[in-house]
Amino acid sequence: MAKSATLKRSAKAATKTAPKPQAKPGAKAAAKPARAAYVLDDQIGFILRQVWQRHTMIFARDIGSNLTPTQWAALSKLVETGPCSQNQLGRLTAMDVATIKGVIDRLTARGLTETSSDPQDGRRLLVSLTRAGQQLAEKTAPLALAISKETLAPLDAKERETLLGLLNRLR
Repeated sequence: MAKSATLKRSAKAATKTAPKPQAKPGAKAAAKPARAAYVLDDQIGFILRQVWQRHTMIFARDIGSNLTPTQWAALSKLVETGPCSQNQLGRLTAMDVATIKGVIDRLTARGLTETSSDPQDGRRLLVSLTRAGQQLAEKTAPLALAISKETLAPLDAKERETLLGLLNRLR
């Protein structure tokens, strides 16, 4: 992260100190285009996507390619809730039916989750962590906390609190 910040500062400094091109004598100045009504860089969806991309890069760097953010979401939510239906787990982790099914299929193939019949409703399957899944979640949790901290590192404590509060209001 420090290297990236240094490169950004260097680029900003170079832009500030770079000489401006001189217009040729007799040339007309180009008209500045009118500001567009919709500027992509100012849109919340675009900004959130860029922040998400930065967060995902930090996640991949620190946790590696063995676990995706969606797989981590499923594992960590199972630690919080204990066994639950795949449908409920999808709702709790903001994943649609197809996404949570694929996530659980992959985690089960890796021996991190397992399914069993719900004793209260035999038609429903419960998803739970295996011992290996529980161990991985315990090992990964401190890394995940550090990733969140690094994602928010450009903000001071008050700004972090404000940002998270405002984002929670938008859910």
